[in-house]
Formats: sequence, C-alpha cells, structure tokens
Amino acid sequence: MSDTLVIIPTYNEKENIEAIIKAVFNEDKVFHVLVVDDNSPDGTATIVKNLMTVFPEKLFLEKRQGKNGLGTAYIHGFKWALKKQYNYVIEMDADFSHNPKDLVRLYNACAKEGADVSVGSRYVNNQVNVVNWDIKRLLLSYFASKYVRLITRIPLFDTTAGFVCWNSKVLKTIKLDKIRFIGYAFQIEMKFKAWKHQFKIKEVSVIFTDRSLGASKMSGNIISEALLGVIKMKLKGLPK
Repeated sequence: MSDTLVIIPTYNEKENIEAIIKAVFNEDKVFHVLVVDDNSPDGTATIVKNLMTVFPEKLFLEKRQGKNGLGTAYIHGFKWALKKQYNYVIEMDADFSHNPKDLVRLYNACAKEGADVSVGSRYVNNQVNVVNWDIKRLLLSYFASKYVRLITRIPLFDTTAGFVCWNSKVLKTIKLDKIRFIGYAFQIEMKFKAWKHQFKIKEVSVIFTDRSLGASKMSGNIISEALLGVIKMKLKGLPK
C-alpha cells in the first residue's frame, strides 16, 4: 500500500510510458501510479494495460474518450485519488522532463517538512535549471512565470511548473469543478487558489530536461490562455 499517487496524463506517449512507470516503481519509496490517457491513437493505453499485470495494485489506468486538455486530465485524476483516499498526489509528465528521482524530495517537502504543496521549481531564486530548451522557449517560460508573479503577487518563482505534490486536504478545499483553465494556465490557477486559501507552498529546486522522445504538446493557444487568463483570474479571485 502507498499513501501517495503519481498522476501521469498521456497522449501519444508510447515511446516513454513504460520506462517512466518502471522508473517511478524503482524508487525506494513505494508510489502508486495512475495514467490518465486521452484515447491515444498510438497505443499508449495498451502498453499501460499490459504493465498492469506486472504491477498489480500499484498501476492504474483511466482512459478518457477524447483529447480534452491537461487540466481536465489532472482534475479527473485528482477526483480519482480522493475517492481512493491517498494522502498525497503528485503531478508528473510522462516524457522524463520531470526526474523520477525527485519524487521523494517533493513528497518529503509535504510529508516531513510541513508544506501543503511542494513545487518542483526550475527557477528557485531566479536560477535557471532547464536543459535542452531553445532560448526562445526558455525565455517565454521564464518571463511567463515572472509575469504571473507580478500580476497575482503569488510568492513563487516557478508559477507555471507542472511537477507538483499536493496534500489531499488542499485538493479537497479547492473547488475542482470550478477550475476554469484546461491548458498551461491550469498549473497557475491551482497554485493561485492554494495560496489564496493560505496553504503553505514550498519550492523544491529541480532540473528540468526537455523530452528526447515523442512530440511536445505546447501550442500558441495554450500560452495565450496562460498570459491572458491570469488577469481574469486575478480580478475574479476565488469562485464562491
């Protein structure tokens, strides 16, 4: 049994999914893994189903009918985790941009060091820990986080990070059905609402390495949602 669920959303990740699952299970701490697959046409879900026979009671799959966005995939996973009564829930990408060896550090920040939310941060104290990104993408990400911090006043260096550990009490408090954003801005909105609810957020310095296999899911629409959405989020605050 484990007190922690790692949620990995997937769409066409056949090159990475088996390796990332095995890497998580190879850590000293016991983690469970939930893959939320958006009906990948490349057979990602089939690979996961086969692995479930190798890792019974540790690996789970939720297959959705369409590609409905990163945010809704995580919301689906959060609700699943709360029903199963996990104490901690970790968001993680399938492409090894998030190092499985950092999972324990994120967990410890919450379970042993008193944080309610721990963020795997690429930009702690304005130091940039990103490998294999071109300069345009790096600057866009870095200054997007700066922009969010300026607009919202949230005291985080990496506001757009997607490697996050949540204490279940935070997910129970945030109204998950009221989350407005489904793309890049989802990560911002979740952190903003946790902060507005006065939960303790701790940044844990990690090295982010861009994927070597598979295709990036980043798009102009996702970035626009983030940049324009934070202004609306700041003005409207928390939903009632």
